[in-house]
Amino acid sequence: MSRTIDGAGIDGVLQGAVDAGDVPHVVAIAADADGVFYEGGAGPRAVGEPDQVSGSTHFRIMSMTKMVATTTALQQVERGELDLDAPVEEYVPSFAEIQVLEGFDGDTPKLRAPARKATVRHLVTHTSGLSYWFWNADIGRYEQVTGVPNVVPGDRRALFAPMIADPGSRYEYGINTDWLGLVVEAVAGTTLDVVIKENVTGPLGMDDTMFALDDARQGNKTPVHVRGEDGAWMSAGNFLPDYPEWWPGGHGLHSTPRDYIRFERALLRGGELDGARILRQETVDAAFSDQLGGIPLPEEIASADPATTDTLHLGPGFTWGYGLLLNTDDVPGRRRAWSGAWAGLLNTHFWVDRTTGICASIYTNSLPFISEHEAWKLYGDFESALYAAL
Repeated sequence: MSRTIDGAGIDGVLQGAVDAGDVPHVVAIAADADGVFYEGGAGPRAVGEPDQVSGSTHFRIMSMTKMVATTTALQQVERGELDLDAPVEEYVPSFAEIQVLEGFDGDTPKLRAPARKATVRHLVTHTSGLSYWFWNADIGRYEQVTGVPNVVPGDRRALFAPMIADPGSRYEYGINTDWLGLVVEAVAGTTLDVVIKENVTGPLGMDDTMFALDDARQGNKTPVHVRGEDGAWMSAGNFLPDYPEWWPGGHGLHSTPRDYIRFERALLRGGELDGARILRQETVDAAFSDQLGGIPLPEEIASADPATTDTLHLGPGFTWGYGLLLNTDDVPGRRRAWSGAWAGLLNTHFWVDRTTGICASIYTNSLPFISEHEAWKLYGDFESALYAAL
């Protein structure tokens, strides 16, 4: 039987953020090993509409997709089908085409071969050298001068943007998990949507988590919100293509707070939920352990596209596991050391605190990401209110 708490303080945090205009809407949810013990929401599904958001509203979870896709790769490792230390090109030969961007000669990119071959492990730990345009100005410029799109519109050419560092030399957050999804497909002999359905969402009863939503679920999805010229929230439409040229393991899933919390609970419980085991305990333990091998995680990642994201200020005391950001110290009044977490570009965020025995997540669909005094502040206020209520 899951615990009970007085959620009034959390409700106030959520409603206050909407009333202040910090976010267009918000849903938050928290659970322990036995079940959900808090769920709350505030604000309309779309600005100007009567429907309110709830735990059953569909959100684009963007990079919260990454841990789901990473789980399918770890399952293949457990079955002996995938070698984390094998070169990526052994599974997906076209990966060998990717070079390292050293700069520009005028508007001509200067490219060279990487010093070593990127491995599957490099993809899982974001140490392959691949990046994103919104946190790396050189990739943004490369896409601009070559016409190669970023990954969001779903054009497969986006996968072949260059590395900006040699594999294994530094942590650089990027399109690694999109390539990892292609590796998983090559090993499985089928597409990533099928692999995830058969091995994660199906066994866990996550029937509302998928890449392409059917018509009924489309009507339950919040649009992406941005600020208009008057500073008020407005709908910016769909943002993600419904049918991209590949199923992006890095950002493509839609889910609901009630669905995704089942995945979080499975991680909290060591890889099992309601009799369905998706990972072994030792694999989950590895996912929640430092996997960077001495490579430092940046304390700050500067924005290269302020309309898309604010600068990420992490500070000291963080590392990366398998698909998870890990805090190596307790956060006073909040999550304990070695909690695993990550977020999605449209302002969704989750964490799993195995020491306290809880997991939680919070959802809006808005840009820019982690706006420091708005969505990012709300994350922290929700977390503090949740721990205060325990």
